[in-house]
Amino acid sequence: MALPQRVTEFEPFIAPAVEPRIRRCTFRRLSRISAGSGSGYEVSCLYPDRRMPLPIGDLETGLHICAACAADHLFRPDED
Repeated sequence: MALPQRVTEFEPFIAPAVEPRIRRCTFRRLSRISAGSGSGYEVSCLYPDRRMPLPIGDLETGLHICAACAADHLFRPDED
């Protein structure tokens, strides 16, 4: 004979979001910077002639700008 048991409310499992990553580009340059107590990266784009770097900003800002790049031929061939 089965006895009734109390049912606990379960909250739905929310999987952690996959962090977006910067696609591997042949024209991007990352420079490590130290500022006060922390450190980070500065992103520059060397497209089209690799002579004058175009500063994009920090890594988070560079992620969005590089993801919006429409020049598909810039990204490395092993990148999906």
